[in-house]
Amino acid sequence: MRRHDIRASRSPLRRLRPVLLLPLAFGVALTLATEDPGGPIAYSGATIIPVDGPPIPNGVMVVNDGRITALGPAETTLLPAGGTVVDLSGRTLIPGLICTHSHLGRGGGGDSAGPIQPEADIFEAVNIRNAGFRRAVAGGLTTINVMPGSGHLISGQTTYLKLRDGNTIDDLVLRDADGLRLGGLKMANGTNSLRGAPFPGTRAKSAALVRAKYLAAREYAEKIARAAGDPEKLPSRDLSLEPLVEAMAGKRVVHHHTHRHDDILTVLRLANEFGFRVVLHHVSEAWKVADEIAAAGAACSLILIDSPGGKLEARDIDYRNGAILESRRVPVAFHTDDWITDSRLFLRMAALAVRAGMTREGALRALTLSGAEMLDLEARTGSLTVGKDADFVVLDGDPFSVYTKVLATYVEGRKVFDRSVPEDLLFAEGGRGAGDDQTFQGCCMGRQGAR
Repeated sequence: MRRHDIRASRSPLRRLRPVLLLPLAFGVALTLATEDPGGPIAYSGATIIPVDGPPIPNGVMVVNDGRITALGPAETTLLPAGGTVVDLSGRTLIPGLICTHSHLGRGGGGDSAGPIQPEADIFEAVNIRNAGFRRAVAGGLTTINVMPGSGHLISGQTTYLKLRDGNTIDDLVLRDADGLRLGGLKMANGTNSLRGAPFPGTRAKSAALVRAKYLAAREYAEKIARAAGDPEKLPSRDLSLEPLVEAMAGKRVVHHHTHRHDDILTVLRLANEFGFRVVLHHVSEAWKVADEIAAAGAACSLILIDSPGGKLEARDIDYRNGAILESRRVPVAFHTDDWITDSRLFLRMAALAVRAGMTREGALRALTLSGAEMLDLEARTGSLTVGKDADFVVLDGDPFSVYTKVLATYVEGRKVFDRSVPEDLLFAEGGRGAGDDQTFQGCCMGRQGAR
């Protein structure tokens, strides 16, 4: 097989030709057959950073049928027959980035009718043809948790998406083994939900409203249990209580917007009282209560912005949050909160954390595997591990260098971004049409920006 340079074309699956002989460690050669899109593909020569193991200089990763089937140094990794070799010499290969808190697709959850609306499901409101999805893969993102906004104490259900090429949201949504859609529950406290009635006007009232709703959900669950399947005894179905019951049963992770240290402690008290698993999002003042967060066993999803401001409760944000939490062994991930931080600049956030004292290994994990764990997706993605989905990113340099660019992004072995393609480059760098979901098509109009 001929080696294929990642810079040469949009699709190595369609353009490779034979023949290349790769020497193996034991001195023989393996001849790879003509490239077959359904066959194995070996990505060779890059520095591979698996995240769950040490970096592999001059590594090889073999992908087949959307999954990673082999990984290791080039001199010891056996390449299967009947495949294709893609030359990534001089490149860096990392797992696909995971954003635990995104607003891509411009969806909405709860409305002004009240502060608690867990029945609202963001899945019904996400426009996957929004240009933001093209920006996200240009930044190396492969999996996202799409959230409703934070203007409610409980604003609705989140949805977990793989950024595959797709025609509808059903093509992107992640499902469990039983076919059920995967997602969490979005909650918030602090100043966002403090407004006129029927919304609360104080932090104390906010906590009281949430506690009352969870008590109602607990009673609802107890009635269902007592009914033991008898339809005559079952309570009427309540869509506003079902997500809370799922959260208390550990079936749905609570993703909780919170900034101030006292608000963080309120969340931890509620989580302990009702037994739900929580990921604390933003946590600007996590550094003030890091020991309490660690003792509670909570995970944190951080945002680090290079121009803080705009929200009084975030005034004490500290770039050392990642390092301080890491030192307490608190699970740490990062998120974009896109548009608060552009998805194309996600790698830079981790670089800021490293500059403030977080380890490189911890920061890379926070971009990938830790996020997967917070979404209960670690068995599928988050690291370059044999058996996992082939979600990965090709970089032209060190992940934390401001000069490094994303060259290509793959989801389940399929390329969804290629910087060498002019249309993809437009979304990576910006310019006329980069913000358009689709450009009008007429008899004499060119196509630009359409999915």
